[in-house]
Amino acid sequence: MGWTALLLAGLFEVGFTTALKLEQKNKNYIWLFLVCAFVSFSFLEEAMKTIPLGTAYSVWTGIGAVGTVLVGALFFGERLGWRQLALLAVVVALIAALRLTGGAA
Repeated sequence: MGWTALLLAGLFEVGFTTALKLEQKNKNYIWLFLVCAFVSFSFLEEAMKTIPLGTAYSVWTGIGAVGTVLVGALFFGERLGWRQLALLAVVVALIAALRLTGGAA
């Protein structure tokens, strides 16, 4: 359950960063931010019961960073060049390497 919880925590991190962007145009998105943040931290807390702190935090922020960059490109028209895509691939590879080497569950 630890890695599943960590994946969900990362996805909800993408949700709360996206809600922050949406909130700039519509203040009602603050509720989406609060819900996603609460759920993200709850799943992160669950994940850290079986995954070491450093690994859990690194993977959580990595999923959030990659996901937020992709949301920015797909939904907000932010440009991604081949260099950024290559570096995102490196981050994904590092997340996978942490999964393979980074702790229990």
